[in-house]
Amino acid sequence: MNSSASYYANEQAKQELRQISARYARSSETATRHKCFISYHGANATEVLSFVKRFEHIFIPRVLGVTDDDPRINSDDVDYVMDTIRDKYLSDSTVTILMVGNCTWSRKFIDWEIYSSLRRDKVNRLNGLMGIELPSVAESGATLQSRFSENLPKGEGEDGYARYWSYPRTDQALRDCIQDAFNARRKRDHLIQKARPRRQRDSACP
Repeated sequence: MNSSASYYANEQAKQELRQISARYARSSETATRHKCFISYHGANATEVLSFVKRFEHIFIPRVLGVTDDDPRINSDDVDYVMDTIRDKYLSDSTVTILMVGNCTWSRKFIDWEIYSSLRRDKVNRLNGLMGIELPSVAESGATLQSRFSENLPKGEGEDGYARYWSYPRTDQALRDCIQDAFNARRKRDHLIQKARPRRQRDSACP
């Protein structure tokens, strides 16, 4: 697919993702179907749409995403932006799923979405955090977003708050991953790392 066709396919996919999210906006979370916020780079929208369509019977998708031209976050007050992301985008979700593609690491709003997911205070409700490797990077591997990476287990005997999974092959595999992230809010919350300064700008990504 050439770059022009790819761009328009992604734009159409983002629009469909917004429609799916709106359709589920009033859905209630259940013990077996958690409400999940999908954090993703816009360049991967077609892959993310395929994921949501394949598995939306497993979880309740919240997939609005955040973009530079969104008037609701056009502010120099970073803390206000953090609260707006939580209020307008993460909504009443309990698990954040980071869809990892080639340039996901480079986007400042993905860093902000993860940061907001890791906050628990009078305004914010803590989300479980998990990442899924998209098929497009399954062979080559992907650079992980820094805030997400520092919340992963570092080695044998060292746990972390988040988990990073390969693309799920079955419904049960995804269900288990989401349940693990949901449970981590109480079982692994003492492991959360969020001292890293919030990213101020996007980075160039080939």
